[in-house]
Amino acid sequence: MMKKYEQITEYLCYFLNDEVRKTGLGNVVLGLSGGIDSAVVAVLAHRVFKDNLLCVKMPSHYSSQNSLDDADELCRDFGLNVITASIEPMLRAYEELNPDMDNLRRGNISARLRMATIFDISAKQRALVLGTSNKSELMLGYGTLYGDLASALNPIGDLYKSEIYELAEYLGVSKAIIKKAPSADLWHGQSDEADLGYSYARLDEALKLYVEERLTKEDIIKRGCDKDMLEMIIERIFRNQFKRKMPLIAKLTSRTINHDFNYPRDITL
Repeated sequence: MMKKYEQITEYLCYFLNDEVRKTGLGNVVLGLSGGIDSAVVAVLAHRVFKDNLLCVKMPSHYSSQNSLDDADELCRDFGLNVITASIEPMLRAYEELNPDMDNLRRGNISARLRMATIFDISAKQRALVLGTSNKSELMLGYGTLYGDLASALNPIGDLYKSEIYELAEYLGVSKAIIKKAPSADLWHGQSDEADLGYSYARLDEALKLYVEERLTKEDIIKRGCDKDMLEMIIERIFRNQFKRKMPLIAKLTSRTINHDFNYPRDITL
């Protein structure tokens, strides 16, 4: 198991270095929540960029103190540069203008305020924004479009949540971060697994059979997978495809962006 994550770490560090250098930039920034996904990305990025990595804590009045403490502990453990840019004033102002907001809207606007904040900081620092969404979240559409799903590069988007836990162990992330229940801290008491209705361990088991092994729904159920959970997974995969693609452009000319004008991102003159 450790050999696997040694190889993954080596490759992801190469990926980060190569893709960032291609842009002509040397700095990276990421939002540090105190959760396991951003912790893993921060540790990987620090191996490559050292002091050219800036971690940004963006708490609101819904953020748990435990999450902020865990983020601080990670920064101490690995010597990470960190600043705090609270979204609380912006979020409170928006809530006052929209007193009828439910938790879904509140969570979405919080994620988008953080996106606006981190991209503004990236412009100030001449840095690229690193993404922190894992494959389980991306497949299930468990993220906010132009919020936490927004980034220039994502080193962990092809790793399932259960693999993130194992990679975190290999990288030496603190037990407090690894063992706590996953939460985006979008509102008081919010829990990822409560939102989804199942543990990531069970979700990932089914996701891997459906996505990686391409088994049919019937074959996966024969292996003992819960039928309701599997149907929820498949529905979410298809319903949230739009979150995994660039905006669809109506084709009118002979060369349309993302149809037949498909230069690689690192094209040069």
